[in-house]
Amino acid sequence: MIRIKKTPFDILDDIYSLAYWMTGNEKASSELVNRVYLNADVDIPETDLLKIFRECYVDSYGQETEFGMTEKENGTARSVLRNIKERAADVKLSVLLSEISGLKHKQISEVMDRPVETIRLWLFWGRKFLVKDRLLKASA
Repeated sequence: MIRIKKTPFDILDDIYSLAYWMTGNEKASSELVNRVYLNADVDIPETDLLKIFRECYVDSYGQETEFGMTEKENGTARSVLRNIKERAADVKLSVLLSEISGLKHKQISEVMDRPVETIRLWLFWGRKFLVKDRLLKASA
């Protein structure tokens, strides 16, 4: 199978769709896409561009969910809260990368820097949550 190399411009629509699904807001989506492309080179591979997208999203929005803890908690609680927010965002992003961008499990695993089995588990549970709209209600 021949793999066509996509340029960052070729996947602009996919990046915007991902941003819109992750943020639920046009203005936030545009800001996120701008931030991603400011950090990207012209010749960057698709996987690396999606890694930048993930980093920008988590840094800017995380997963705006309240877990009964505030950011002012002690260092351990703050670290746990950040990990929970990142994991929720990663599960949602893995589903969207599969459904919107059409990436295979191995490609998603490269973007997320996680084993393929973890991605398969996230896709299984993430699709269930998305169907029930729980993950979408927890987004920014």
